Amino acid sequence: MTIKRVAILGSTGSIGVNTLDVIRAHPDRFKVAALTAGKQIDRLAQQCAEFKPAIAVVADADGATRLMQILLDQKINTQVLYGPQALVSAVTDSGCDTVMAAIVGAAGLVPTLAAAKAGKRVLLANKEALVMSGNLFMQAMKGGGGELLPIDSEHNAIFQCLPPQFSKTPNPSLGVEELWLTASGGPFRNTPLEQLGDITPDQACAHPNWVMGRKISVDSATMMNKGLEVIEAFWLFGLPLEKIKVLIHPQSVVHSMVRYRDGSVIAQLGQPDMRTPIAYGLAWPERIEAGVAQLNLTQLAALSFSEPDLARFPCLSLAFAAAKAGGTAPTVLNAANEIAVAAFLNEGMPYLDISSVVDKTLNAIPVSGADSIEYILDIDIQARKVARDCIKSISP
Repeated sequence: MTIKRVAILGSTGSIGVNTLDVIRAHPDRFKVAALTAGKQIDRLAQQCAEFKPAIAVVADADGATRLMQILLDQKINTQVLYGPQALVSAVTDSGCDTVMAAIVGAAGLVPTLAAAKAGKRVLLANKEALVMSGNLFMQAMKGGGGELLPIDSEHNAIFQCLPPQFSKTPNPSLGVEELWLTASGGPFRNTPLEQLGDITPDQACAHPNWVMGRKISVDSATMMNKGLEVIEAFWLFGLPLEKIKVLIHPQSVVHSMVRYRDGSVIAQLGQPDMRTPIAYGLAWPERIEAGVAQLNLTQLAALSFSEPDLARFPCLSLAFAAAKAGGTAPTVLNAANEIAVAAFLNEGMPYLDISSVVDKTLNAIPVSGADSIEYILDIDIQARKVARDCIKSISP
């Protein structure tokens, strides 16, 4: 058995920690080649001590100095790098063949694109690679000749429900009619609309089913995450937007479904645990033990589904509109949302203003072609500035 060498972009976050948990259980299959983190130096040092990667990357020089000293004291021979370009080195110079792309936000775009160009197996948990640069990223994957496996639970579920040949050639003769992305609806799916104006960050981050970081938890509450996933699905699976649907499914047991022309609906079910799609991506086409409890269908009281209320979830409407507009609109959507969510979490901006900031930013920046990574990153900067100006304008 050939041991796969894995680089983890974002090893101290939820996806990274779960990836290491799966790798820990299968030392005969996987070796950690590189780990990257932002500011969580102590946690990264612990990971380096256990997995001994060739390369470790942090955000800045101060963090690198601190990490180097910790590793030196423990006699761990890991090369420590820092900064955005070092993230690229983690996927190109570490000897890895598999890259878990799990850095949240636009910061993960460039190294994930580098992994695609280098022909790696890319386990995609970073939404921004496809949201911001869908066409460029898919072309990079094609040119690099690597493999792309989605790790988001919804896209991974769809991948499992599609015919094996569909991801390579979305042929109409295979009978795929619609993709159904399921969503829990977050913590506020039943909250009276008049109470949403008083939502606090802690309330928004208290997801009923999944354990996630604060930013993605807010995205789940607003359903912006589902809008971003619609854009991802468009690029991953090659179906028109009108054939990609969203369903509220509070139990988070059915992770997504595919409807076929003959009337069949194929669904992937499982516990709400990210180790399942992570293990699937790491070992594909094999299936390995993920450390996840078995799903007991006899203990499920009910499985319910409903259409999302767009008055409750305006961010979902904005995401569909940006996807339909194409070009740079999804880049603007993503950038404005990141700024708005940060303002809600850290600056006291009201919860309902998240969608307002995103809407105003989308309207302020004309849509153009997303023709190069440099231009996309420039639009991202512009959108962040406009979003910050919007926040200032609505602040009391």
